[in-house]
Amino acid sequence: MSVRAAIRQLWLPALVLVILLISTAGSTSFYFPPLTTVLHTLWDELAGGGLLDDLWFSLRNIVLGLALATVLGVGAGLVIGEVRTLRLALGPLLDFARATPTVGFVPVIILTLGIGSGPKVFLIFLGSVWPILLNTVAGVGQINPAVHETARGYRVPWHLQLRRVVLPGALPQIFAGIRVALSIAVVLMVVSEIYGSPIGLGNFILQSGSSFHVADTWAGTLLIGVLGYGLSVLLLLCEHALLGWYHQRAPRARRPLPTMSTEPTEPTEPVEKKSNGVVV
Repeated sequence: MSVRAAIRQLWLPALVLVILLISTAGSTSFYFPPLTTVLHTLWDELAGGGLLDDLWFSLRNIVLGLALATVLGVGAGLVIGEVRTLRLALGPLLDFARATPTVGFVPVIILTLGIGSGPKVFLIFLGSVWPILLNTVAGVGQINPAVHETARGYRVPWHLQLRRVVLPGALPQIFAGIRVALSIAVVLMVVSEIYGSPIGLGNFILQSGSSFHVADTWAGTLLIGVLGYGLSVLLLLCEHALLGWYHQRAPRARRPLPTMSTEPTEPTEPVEKKSNGVVV
């Protein structure tokens, strides 16, 4: 990323940060402390408090849950998207599962699986797998049928078609689903740690708010936003690294159409064209 592109993307967040620093500098409100106080509290909690352990616990749950959702969602989506009978049969079930709010499963999961790290990972996986799976199915459906016909004409094995033909063609739509799933994973991480966890960023916010430590509560909320933004940037970098052909392909140069002229033209002498010093 060039400096100019970075400036175009970061000037507005930097401006908002400056406005918040100036507007909250003299704040005496108990519920809205100055931003400098919040940042100082965040630094102290990360350096000497237990907030770093909470951050690592939450980050690990998001990464594991999202990784499982990506592997299973992409694998199942490729198969469902390729098999028309299976796609039609599972369509209503997938729509029902997508419409069901995952947050409603939090009490059931806590009662049945406990309050450890495993239930949090499972809840994040359960909420994140549907957008990835459905976007994978949609991405497979958008592949040009001529591509499949060519692969079948060359008798490419089915498993090799999925890996070398279908998966690259559906990757743009798959990454769109992963971006949606990431935002869902952050929300489910906070909810699961608020309702049933002795550790994590959600538990840190709950305990700080219950103790009326407003600066700590704002610091935890700010850290969750930074965590989500950092994961989004990493995902965007991975997307550009894997889909450089999709984001950076140059448009084809169009040749000017020949024009018909009724005026007589004079014969011209042949012109020698040189390419790398060689007459062509």
